[in-house]
Amino acid sequence: MEIQTDILTTFPGLFVSEGDIGSLTIEMDTSRLKDRADEIIRWVQERYTLDGIRDEPLFRAYRDFFWSVGVDPTKTRPASEALVRRVLAGKPLPTINTAVDAYNLASIRTGIPLEAFDADCLNGDLMMRFAVDGEEFLGIGMKNPVILKSNQVVLVDNDDIVAIYPYRDSDATKITRSTETIHLVACGVPKVEPNQVREAYDLAEQLLEEYAG
Repeated sequence: MEIQTDILTTFPGLFVSEGDIGSLTIEMDTSRLKDRADEIIRWVQERYTLDGIRDEPLFRAYRDFFWSVGVDPTKTRPASEALVRRVLAGKPLPTINTAVDAYNLASIRTGIPLEAFDADCLNGDLMMRFAVDGEEFLGIGMKNPVILKSNQVVLVDNDDIVAIYPYRDSDATKITRSTETIHLVACGVPKVEPNQVREAYDLAEQLLEEYAG
């Protein structure tokens, strides 16, 4: 992925790990993941508390990044933190399909947000840049596009914005049952070590191959 110079200047130490994972056979029945999910849930419950999670250095790094790009992390939480909070609150995890559920488990276990795209829906390599004031973006689950501001960080292919980094993926490139290859991005921010980002990618790859391969 090309990361534009002004991104690296503004956010020194920002690091991503990315690659294609396939060939996949994705199923809607996610029951095969239950034992692994229960194992990761137990780990989270032993590791974190609901009151203390916001002060964990890893999650604090993402919260700081969100504030710097104009996103209130108390209203729009980093994806990994939001999933961990669901676990700690005793709420069920979302079930989408074997692929999405698998990489969500990797995000929960590592605390690193992951963005995933149907590789066949991308046109060319991804690039990270700042948004242009007034650009529009339609994310998964959105009824209407949002208008972006110039301090927001986005991922783009040769045609379109495919994600607001690191928390919202495009509806046009989402993972469905017909997806055969996933382009996965493990998302780092300043104060998160590259090895933590790589470990998140590696675990997601492992789980995808195990449960959707």
